[in-house]
Amino acid sequence: MNKLLKIMQQLRDPETGCPWDQKQSFDSIFPYTLEEVHEVEVGDAIDRGDMADLKGELGDLLFQIVFYAQLADERGEFNFQDVVDGISDKMTRRHPHVFAGKTYASEAEQKADWQVIKQQERSQTRKDSKDDAFADITQSLTALQRSQKVLVRASEYDFDWQSWKPIIDKVYEEVDEIIEAVEEGEPQYRIEEEVGDLFIVVTNLARHLNVDAENAARKSSNKFAKRFNRMMEIVKQKYPDCDKFELEQMSEGWELVKQEEKA
Repeated sequence: MNKLLKIMQQLRDPETGCPWDQKQSFDSIFPYTLEEVHEVEVGDAIDRGDMADLKGELGDLLFQIVFYAQLADERGEFNFQDVVDGISDKMTRRHPHVFAGKTYASEAEQKADWQVIKQQERSQTRKDSKDDAFADITQSLTALQRSQKVLVRASEYDFDWQSWKPIIDKVYEEVDEIIEAVEEGEPQYRIEEEVGDLFIVVTNLARHLNVDAENAARKSSNKFAKRFNRMMEIVKQKYPDCDKFELEQMSEGWELVKQEEKA
């Protein structure tokens, strides 16, 4: 760790450092952080079981943290050790059953205490309006990630479904509202609102089924892309003289791909 911190200091050295690293700021490197996270290369490496690639991707993420800590240290705000101390203290505080000898009668009791501790932390650190229950949930998350966190927060106030089954009915209800909005010729913003409502209900269903909505959507899009590419291979082989394929031809190829996967 000290080796990496030293490298970061050298990159930022005003006289002998790298010109690109020298001119960076919190604002300028933030898009790169989002890129590292949102490109989900870590998830892709996990999906492929490529541990060497995963090691490299985790290093890229770690470097982002080191970069922020260096910038903050130069401004006299905090340094990397402060970051480490902060997360260490938080984990120790949130696990009194591991580090402070506290006992719980059940897993449910332990989870309830976890939420109490988190609520105490938020009340001590939140700078936004106390009337906003979601003020500390950053807008920089992806829509699915933020939706899931918002829903979790609402559940802490007992505003939640008791099981996943009633949410299925809500999904159908939201689909019907989309159909109604489209058929009645409502403005585009209203259709967008209805589609958004469907997204958040499906995200809530995912949460109740212990499925990470962001990860599920990522895997599904990757599966679609893989199937699509294979489908195009099939239809090109079957209809070599076609410059453009009909939907019926591609649908036929799509079914063949699904059959291949089952075999």
